[in-house]
Amino acid sequence: MDITLKAVTLASGKGTLGTWRPQAGQRRESEAPAFSDEPEGKRDKRGVYASQRLSFLMFRKTFRGKSGSEPYSGNPTVRDRRGACGNVDARRARRSSIPTLQGGLARESLNDYRLGQILDALFVANLNQVFGAIALKALAVYAIPTPWLHQDTTTIALYGVYNGPDEGSVSPREETAEEPSQPLAPRPAHGHSKDGRPDLKQVLLSLGVSGDGGLPLRLGLRDGNTSDSTETPVALEECLVLGLEGIIGIVADSKAYSQRTLGLCVEKRIGLVTRVPRTCAVRQELERWGQQQAVLPVLLEKPGRTHQEGPRRWRGQSVMRCVDVEYTDGRPGQADIRFVVVHSSPLAQQEAKAYATAHAKEAERVADHITRVEAKRFACVTDAEAAIADYEGRGPGRRGRRPQLWRSHVLRYHVEAFTYPQKRARRGRPPKDEAPLEAIGYRLRVEAAPMERAETDNGWTVLATTIAVEVCSDAQIVDAYQEQHSTVEQGFRWIKNPAAIAPVWLEKPERIAALAMLTVVGLLVYTLLQRQVRLYLQSQQQQLPGNKGPTAAPTAAVILSLFTQVMMIHIQVGNTEMFEVYGLQDHHGMVCDALGVDRSWYGTLSTQQNSPMSTTPP
Repeated sequence: MDITLKAVTLASGKGTLGTWRPQAGQRRESEAPAFSDEPEGKRDKRGVYASQRLSFLMFRKTFRGKSGSEPYSGNPTVRDRRGACGNVDARRARRSSIPTLQGGLARESLNDYRLGQILDALFVANLNQVFGAIALKALAVYAIPTPWLHQDTTTIALYGVYNGPDEGSVSPREETAEEPSQPLAPRPAHGHSKDGRPDLKQVLLSLGVSGDGGLPLRLGLRDGNTSDSTETPVALEECLVLGLEGIIGIVADSKAYSQRTLGLCVEKRIGLVTRVPRTCAVRQELERWGQQQAVLPVLLEKPGRTHQEGPRRWRGQSVMRCVDVEYTDGRPGQADIRFVVVHSSPLAQQEAKAYATAHAKEAERVADHITRVEAKRFACVTDAEAAIADYEGRGPGRRGRRPQLWRSHVLRYHVEAFTYPQKRARRGRPPKDEAPLEAIGYRLRVEAAPMERAETDNGWTVLATTIAVEVCSDAQIVDAYQEQHSTVEQGFRWIKNPAAIAPVWLEKPERIAALAMLTVVGLLVYTLLQRQVRLYLQSQQQQLPGNKGPTAAPTAAVILSLFTQVMMIHIQVGNTEMFEVYGLQDHHGMVCDALGVDRSWYGTLSTQQNSPMSTTPP
């Protein structure tokens, strides 16, 4: 009986976009793809190894055929091991291959340079305008409200040798009299790496996402050495260009708190919510003010994450303070800014636990420090006092670095004199009546005492906003800032882990920017899928299987993983064709209904689809 499978399931991973591997083991050397961006004789030596390149570069081998091979009227296939069905029997190709190209598209269209040309054309079309049109269309189709826009930045590490500004330097671009018609390509450069890879060059990715669902709405790509403090004002102005209706303000992290950013928001009446850094004097003064208050009103209250944990409360109150600002024309000035002083019970517990752990580790370092200090000997009091000045942070320090003071211990030093036997100047046995020679030396004694931290010092934070009290209450300000972690931060985690656009090696910065934009488009689809399924489950009061049991708020990764067991087998026995769908469950139908996908796309269902053994063909 002749049985031919006409549908297969492609496994994920490197080399799956058209790269054939034998079942026995590794790729044959004759089939290893060659890259046009590698110099002759130096393959796998420039940038990174070929196996670390982007998977879509593997397209080259798939559609490479030998000259003089028998042409085939069908489309190129995934199963073909020689590329473009070269030297493959036509009958066998029709029966054992899957069409992978759209109708009307010839195999000559996919060549070595096609994907690079697509990235170049995408950059020329203005990435911001293309992505903005896609994002605004998604907002209109799904009727997503945008009261808050969350802003943050991250870095994308790059592999390879790139020409760009030197590390630690900021070389400005050549200024022209006219404004550029499209954004400039980001230049790879060394800078503050948020991936923990300071040895690699990078580019800065700036995103603005919606508060409802975390959909990316604004995209910005900057040079690798761009500072977050200078990027925030530019991002705020780009958010205004979107022209979103009903927006209350923009939420950002502590990097947005600067005189320039506050001056821009005050001058152009932009609503901003940001956290004040701990090093600012205004925050320290407001925290002391909050600790002196008897009772602060409750702004938010949420149940505990576990049954043993009590309710979580956020107390706070807003006050006005006059701070220094810098306007867009460079003029310094002062403005009244609204600050929300907040005490968080979850943050207090977290800080108390972290302080106890840090105190125990520091106690071990203090003991080692006391042992080393008391073992030193000094010839005079002056040397001993100079050493005390260095230990207490009053001296110049070693190699120009001032000693770091202890955070949870207080150390007191004092000089102590002692006598020790001195060696005789002459050789031989000393006379019986000669008194032993003694010398006076000096050493340090250290007394250590732990610093007790009051419980009222934990759990304080200060938010700064340019939104009036009449427009937004204190509770709304706190709730909007808490969404920062579940919106833009969650999107960055998806880009860094599942999307994994690094390691990347692309020769042109324009292609780097275009690839980053396509990745953000993938994030847009990812967040839309997650939002729609969660809304459907909430309205229908249903749950889906999750990693730790049924859940009503699954992530898009969990939703997509549910369909890994679903497969359709097309079986042909002679002139008879049969379709069998295996692994389809009721929760798959709920996902289809939530996304508006017609269930009939899965074809005729098998009678064994709900059996435990239906996940694999018999």
